Amino acid sequence: MRVSLMPLEGGRSLDLVQDLTLVGRQEGCDLVLEHKSVSKIHCVLVKSDGLLYVRDLGSTNGTRVNGQRVRRASLSADDQILIAKFAFRVIVEREGAPARHCDPYDRTINDLAPSHESNGHRGNGENSDSAALGPGAVHNNHLPDAYPDERH
Repeated sequence: MRVSLMPLEGGRSLDLVQDLTLVGRQEGCDLVLEHKSVSKIHCVLVKSDGLLYVRDLGSTNGTRVNGQRVRRASLSADDQILIAKFAFRVIVEREGAPARHCDPYDRTINDLAPSHESNGHRGNGENSDSAALGPGAVHNNHLPDAYPDERH
């Protein structure tokens, strides 16, 4: 299964060549989105058994699938995913489908940042992501996968 993300604002497609793609603002991420609205470690995209999943990693500005803010979700072809302020359409090509050219990403996206970007301040509201998880530190999450409708 070949998966890519097509920026809705235009630009080149981004091939997801790994089974696990870490997305965030931090330099060590597999896909770096350079904008203050993106958390240091924002979400992870996982390809497994012919399916594609996204899991938000406690980001400040959230991850949305087809307009719904999610903690985790399964993604299908033509779904729209919003990672903070970056909007993409999911493109899935199954085995045996005709190949199309898609530029591999260079790990960093900064040319898609909204033009109303301020002075580059990155914010201080994020949790520290430097602590390593020890054995037994991961527990089942009893929260729903999607957030309830946000009404103002």
